[in-house]
Amino acid sequence: MSHNYYVYMLANEFNGTLYIGVTNDLIRRVSEHKAGIVKGFTQKHGVKNLVYYEHTGDVNAAIVREKQLKNWHRDWKKNLIERENPHWNDLYPALLGVDAETSSA
Repeated sequence: MSHNYYVYMLANEFNGTLYIGVTNDLIRRVSEHKAGIVKGFTQKHGVKNLVYYEHTGDVNAAIVREKQLKNWHRDWKKNLIERENPHWNDLYPALLGVDAETSSA
């Protein structure tokens, strides 16, 4: 049986406030952040845009990676995001199979 775990970064805007989390259901978890269901930091700072994520089949590897990223300098996090997503686009619509340009109209 295959398991899925994700380490993800959310931002409130380009080069903005970052949040790093881990989940076994990326679509559900990001939708909770977007809906404001997740109380605390992300809700307070409006951190709702999925700007980066990694997938693994190992829960322990996901937790270790989350802790590692949380301890990184901000510039390292920015470089990681911008390698894959230079404009800090919200990657959530693509997870749903929706074109980002049509989803914002």
